[in-house]
Amino acid sequence: MKDGITPEFIRRIPKSDLHLHLDGSLRLGTLIELARAEKVKLPSYTESGLRRLVFKDAYSGLPEYLHGFAYTCAVLRRPENIERAARELVEDNAAEGVRYIEVRFAPQLMVDEGMTADEAVRAVARGLWEGAKAHNRLPAVRRGEDLPFHYGMIVCGMRRFKKGMSPYFADLLRIMEHAERRDVYAAASLELARGAVAWVREGLPVVGFDLAGEEAGYPPSAHREAYQYAHDHFIRKTVHAGEAYGPESIWQAITQCHANRIGHGTFLFASQMIKDPEIPDRRRYVEDLANYIASQRLGIEACVTSNLQTTPSIGSIARHPIRKMIDYGLSVSICTDNRLVSSTTVSRELELVVRHAGLDRRQLRRLVIAGFKGSFFPGSFNAKRDFVAAVGRRYQRLEAAL
Repeated sequence: MKDGITPEFIRRIPKSDLHLHLDGSLRLGTLIELARAEKVKLPSYTESGLRRLVFKDAYSGLPEYLHGFAYTCAVLRRPENIERAARELVEDNAAEGVRYIEVRFAPQLMVDEGMTADEAVRAVARGLWEGAKAHNRLPAVRRGEDLPFHYGMIVCGMRRFKKGMSPYFADLLRIMEHAERRDVYAAASLELARGAVAWVREGLPVVGFDLAGEEAGYPPSAHREAYQYAHDHFIRKTVHAGEAYGPESIWQAITQCHANRIGHGTFLFASQMIKDPEIPDRRRYVEDLANYIASQRLGIEACVTSNLQTTPSIGSIARHPIRKMIDYGLSVSICTDNRLVSSTTVSRELELVVRHAGLDRRQLRRLVIAGFKGSFFPGSFNAKRDFVAAVGRRYQRLEAAL
């Protein structure tokens, strides 16, 4: 890497992760331990075995990538397990210099006998608080030599679901058995949006609302009512869009779901994926879309390794649109998506982008700061501004020592 940017420098600088799934980011050792305790059958009970059989460096595509979630979700069925996973996630991030995370999860997916969606949310909040508290009590933080750790939670609705995914989904499908499936999915999202507003009012660190799951065939517009409710109550919004579908999905997320950020946005520039016959100039459409996103400072949560694993046809980081996103002036933040499933860290993602996109010091600094600026910070605007300024000062001190 050029300009003296080393892996150690990247590890030490303050970083953020705005697209971080709890159920995809467990410690492998914790997964094995909890699986034994909960009698969840794993293909292997060694870390090396699970790396070989399940959590790989490369996957054949999205179905194989998602296979590992069957095991992680199975052990996150008790509040104490969820709390532990959240606490350890803070610890792992803090250890590599990350100082702000937004942890996203689907509370309705976590429902099990004896645990409600509300209890799952509270368990995540407890775990994050415990992890942050331990870091923020360190002498270096108290002396102002290091930054405090901040966090937020993003609750995810599901584009589609089946009975076997959780008792909550099974009950809803039974109650609404005569309704169109699209309406059932929308009803679940609306209930979650109402829950998000209630959690915020109570003081829980819910900072955003998201929509995850299969993108093709399940447009974000079907969940418009949930997003409108969140919007009406000042909840920030992000949408998984442009990950497996084209630019139209991204535009729909912005115009019909009031998205403040876009999760992935991988196919933002893929004009060949536009399907609307009323769009005559497809290249102009993506140019206008990219410039609109840039001018409105709508964030893009880029997850490079995950994109290469779920869509192997991309081929390499050199063919990933991350460099083009940066060149267009988009507000891009570098994220992991799933630390375990993608076998990655924020530091590793930044190293890959710096190396393969050829970033210099100035570009790296802007990329890192953009993550903090684009966050749904749980405090006031002034508190966020002060935190971003502190991040900038620490970054400059570390950069000066290069």
